Amino acid sequence: MKRFYPNFILVLMLALLTTVSFSQDKGILPAGLTEAEREIISDYSFTGNRFTPPPSGPVRAAAEWEEVEYLLITWQPSFPNILRQIVAAAVQECKVIITTQNEASVSNYLQSNGVDLTNVIFMDEPWNSIWIRDYAGNTIYSDDVGERALTDWIYNRPRPLDNVMPSAHAALVGVPIYITDTAPNDLVNTGGNYMSDGLGNAFASELVLNENEAGNPYGVSAKTEAQVDNIMQEYMGIDTYIKMTPLPYDVINHIDMHMKLLDEETLLVSKYPEGVADGPQIAENIDYVLDNFQSVFGTPYRVKWIDAPPSPSGSYPDTGGYYRNFTNAIFINKTVLLPLYRPEVDGPALAQWEEMMPGYNIVGIDVDNPGENLIALFGAIHCITHTIGVADPLWIVHQPVYSADTNTDVTLDAMVKHVSGVTSADVIWREVGDTNWNQATMTNVSSDNWTTDISIADTDVEYYIEAEANSGKVLSRPIVAPEGYWTIGAGVLGTGDLTNYNISGPYPNPTVGSVSFNLNNLSGPVSVRVQNILGQVLMTEVVINGNGVFNLDLNPGWRGTLFVTFEGEFGRATKKVIKL
Repeated sequence: MKRFYPNFILVLMLALLTTVSFSQDKGILPAGLTEAEREIISDYSFTGNRFTPPPSGPVRAAAEWEEVEYLLITWQPSFPNILRQIVAAAVQECKVIITTQNEASVSNYLQSNGVDLTNVIFMDEPWNSIWIRDYAGNTIYSDDVGERALTDWIYNRPRPLDNVMPSAHAALVGVPIYITDTAPNDLVNTGGNYMSDGLGNAFASELVLNENEAGNPYGVSAKTEAQVDNIMQEYMGIDTYIKMTPLPYDVINHIDMHMKLLDEETLLVSKYPEGVADGPQIAENIDYVLDNFQSVFGTPYRVKWIDAPPSPSGSYPDTGGYYRNFTNAIFINKTVLLPLYRPEVDGPALAQWEEMMPGYNIVGIDVDNPGENLIALFGAIHCITHTIGVADPLWIVHQPVYSADTNTDVTLDAMVKHVSGVTSADVIWREVGDTNWNQATMTNVSSDNWTTDISIADTDVEYYIEAEANSGKVLSRPIVAPEGYWTIGAGVLGTGDLTNYNISGPYPNPTVGSVSFNLNNLSGPVSVRVQNILGQVLMTEVVINGNGVFNLDLNPGWRGTLFVTFEGEFGRATKKVIKL
């Protein structure tokens, strides 16, 4: 395994300064910079000779809710109870790689506390800190579901042992690694300030721009936003990189301390009392996202708010409270781990998570107690964990249908991909109250696109999608099905939904050529946009007068599920078209 270590003097200097500054805290480094680290940044070499060119072909960055094979943690002895609980939950879902140079002690501790070590792998490597989310590599796949690899950015802390750890993970697992530590691709970035929808869209704060601009403290080459975006596209497959204004009271400016992607179109966001702490800036950032971006399905993002808890005395970050939140959570296949603080605030948050993610094993871990006060160091559960996705994922993408009029047929579409190909896909459904599930076989309309219709009477319907690859692998979406599923509410549609019904069509659907829509009594002009399931805009057009029938000629090269979005004075409506 190839490693780069900065010169010995700087490493020794860092070690001595860290020991002096944190002797009272057993050598614990916070998520942010220490004063000792700030003093040496200008003399520290963040770039190196581990550079690799970007992948030779297109890659896709995995989303956190996809299948994972490994959970990664670094064993900081000062947080044994928190780490033990993480390992105990994770070994039920995947393999756990623990970085430690004291395997015997950690092993004995876990076993004596009832943790099965069958799925535990110990990695004997030196380390600097517990904050593995920020310095571990991120999973990418070639051609969506092909070869698995890791992408490793420059860690924005002068912690040389942490910065090279992704190479050790890659060597242990046996996957390629792509490293951005040499100009012009010397990108400083951190995992806590990044989240991806798995389809080429990603979120961050503007920290990623500030840390790579001219005059940055890391000595990396100055980059424009376009250049940063290009590096993320080449190494991660990120096509739309959404960046938000940093929050005034978040000293590390990592978005995982106030936001979480639950799926391709749903954002979970911390909510503060009106006018308190970062509440106003968070609201502005979400408005910015909603006004300027859409989900990969061509629809507005769905936003769910969850209260950010204050300190026991009622303090928030603007009055000296720690940055407590319930968004700093991690998906580990069918389990979600999230931070807890104290019963009176934890109860509502746990209930909300269970409602939002039915079927998942929701596990809360206390990060705010005198013995192991992790939150005081500006981080929580997501910050001290990372994952590596599975080899050969069976990837299912579906935009859930949440409501439908009674006595109608509802079309359900999915994109399903596996390196071996896909044998079948089915919608498994039942009316609420039934115990038996029905099966609706999906039709492969083109390439990786599958579709079917189910009939909605006057009762809500629960459903999930199950697919089988040619290799024999079977997977569902949601991954927790049948314990978890989506629900279609049957009834009279609300005003917002009626906008879609004011636009009739498309017909015919599926189609081999053109489709038509009746815009009925909509007043023009109306802008029309066509996107594929990957969110790529295929065409735009403006209809001067929205009344009457609109005919749309589809390019012969387009295949599969397309989203046609109409936008005008009436609002916005999106229709699905299946192009054969």
